[in-house]
Amino acid sequence: MLEVGTKAPEFCLPNQDEEEICLRDIKGRWIVLYFYPKDNTPGCTTEACDFTEALPQFDELDAIILGVSPDSPQKHRNFIEKKELGITLLADEDKDLCNKFGVWQLKKNYGKEYMGVVRSTFIIDPEGNIAAMWDKVRVKGHAQAVKEKLEELQN
Repeated sequence: MLEVGTKAPEFCLPNQDEEEICLRDIKGRWIVLYFYPKDNTPGCTTEACDFTEALPQFDELDAIILGVSPDSPQKHRNFIEKKELGITLLADEDKDLCNKFGVWQLKKNYGKEYMGVVRSTFIIDPEGNIAAMWDKVRVKGHAQAVKEKLEELQN
């Protein structure tokens, strides 16, 4: 299990434009890596819109926001266009990164059990270490809480 202070797992995943985004290429900046279940669903849309709205504040903190779900680059592109999102979305279709971060878990809904993404967020510092983490995220107010934590970590 990942903990604050441990090295973040390496990754290279395609974004919505099918460009490969690798941790090694963005090290040196603060990274907000958030995992969500599915594009164009109510909670995921709210979270993506909240992060997009807060983007200028994250830019001021020299932080890049990356959303990750098992959706394809094409689905991400449609989601971004439909909701006018300003953030980068990564396609983890084989769930490799979800597994590395421990967010691909058994979930229960209406008595049914299934595997899915547990909504989680990680702040990765410029050295590539996990500086903060949230699991089982409640969407309301989350982007603001992440921004406040990032400010606290930088001071």
